[in-house]
Amino acid sequence: MLSRLLEVQAHGGLREKLHVGAPSLQAAIVNCGRAQRWQQALGLLRDAPRCRGEVSTAVYNCVMSACGKGNQWQRALSLFSGMTEEVLQPDVISYCAVASVCSKALEWQQSLLVFADLCGAKLELDAFSYSAGISACEKGKQWQQALALLSDMCEASIELDSATALGSARARRSSSGSGLWRC
Repeated sequence: MLSRLLEVQAHGGLREKLHVGAPSLQAAIVNCGRAQRWQQALGLLRDAPRCRGEVSTAVYNCVMSACGKGNQWQRALSLFSGMTEEVLQPDVISYCAVASVCSKALEWQQSLLVFADLCGAKLELDAFSYSAGISACEKGKQWQQALALLSDMCEASIELDSATALGSARARRSSSGSGLWRC
């Protein structure tokens, strides 16, 4: 399916006669990301309305992740911002995807801003979302903020996953002897 979509796209974009359902579009975009073909993922998103493709929050999340795999954090952030223009509501995965993309690009300050927006969005945070915030703190050597996030996790009774546990160990090691963190 991906090769057919990319072939059609290469010859002038997707045509009205081709109908692509959300699962097929999403699968094609995920495969573009895996192949580090973020340009094609963006093209599929752009062409989706012309082929009656269903553009959903999940499709946007996949495109943002594909951009991240191509080190295109600004594009991922732009897509995230543009979701509301498309009348789509970002979910926890959207926030975490773009925060992770920014963090991997060493744009930890931007990642923390996205995490702060997530906290203000009244969505239910989970270990994965906290892990995204803690990872950004780790990249920016912001151990006090990482410890504050760990404390918030404890208060919310959210169990640590392996990535969060690793980040918390690093934060605790950075604060050793400070007595600032206890769960």
